[in-house]
Amino acid sequence: MRQLAIISGKGGCGKTTLTAAFSSLSENTVLADCDVDASDLPLILKPQVLKTEDCLGLELASIDLKLCTGCGICREICRFGAVLENFTINPYSCEGCAVCTVACPENAVSLMPRVSGQVISSITRFGPMAHAKLDTGEEASGKLVNMVRKRALELADRYSCKFILIDGPPGTGCPVMAAITGTDLVLVLSEPTVSGLHDLKRAIELTAHFRIPTVACINKYDINEKMSLEIEAFCREAGIPLLACLPYADITTEAMMEEETVIEYAAHSGDEEAVKFANIIRNLWAEIEIRLSDTSKKEMYPKILQSREP
Repeated sequence: MRQLAIISGKGGCGKTTLTAAFSSLSENTVLADCDVDASDLPLILKPQVLKTEDCLGLELASIDLKLCTGCGICREICRFGAVLENFTINPYSCEGCAVCTVACPENAVSLMPRVSGQVISSITRFGPMAHAKLDTGEEASGKLVNMVRKRALELADRYSCKFILIDGPPGTGCPVMAAITGTDLVLVLSEPTVSGLHDLKRAIELTAHFRIPTVACINKYDINEKMSLEIEAFCREAGIPLLACLPYADITTEAMMEEETVIEYAAHSGDEEAVKFANIIRNLWAEIEIRLSDTSKKEMYPKILQSREP
């Protein structure tokens, strides 16, 4: 079983569009939507839910009003302002640090488990999918990503799938680390802007740290071809294969409005530009499949690692 993660360092680069398109081209594949803060793959793939499981995140303080004397110590020492005047807890402010449980002279405060989100197993028209929903105000997105990854592995084993496609979260923080750890290949998607190049560099530093083979793709390259050349030069210098440059195309939005992947939409749209765009993605997926079959090639590692011993 091989795992591909698609990340970008920032939001809005087209990760979900590519992941959905790849799912329509691949066979025996499990999808894992690890953007748990804003899961968008279900909007395109319209999954049928099979199973939902709660994820327990940060613990929540709870005050037993039968034991509480109203001394106010807990409210004074809570740096998050989570203890209200009536000695109840604001769940959106409490960080579960437990200082109130230690300070309370009456032992009236305890920590209780709380649900931070749900992990969902589904079936789509392209195969099984694991995704999640993070509850409002919750922060345990890294843990939820881990649960999505675990559920995807279970689905892959159950349905004998050979690929796991991971739609990564934006940025380079803990959720992204949880999404790429242990994968066989990372596709870093960039766009031709100053921030796009900056975030591409950060994402590649991250994959280098975890020693993961890495390839790159530029989306909407033609909105700023000068910046696209700078990104191409950086990838060449960093030793990252640049597999494709995708043009700006209205097909991506049109396909989403129809709840279809760009591959599906191009097949019936009759639009020549849409067909060309879909063919670029087909060729990109073919290149990725080749690399997924053999990730031992040294040239797919960032140059920062090529001279290091494992």
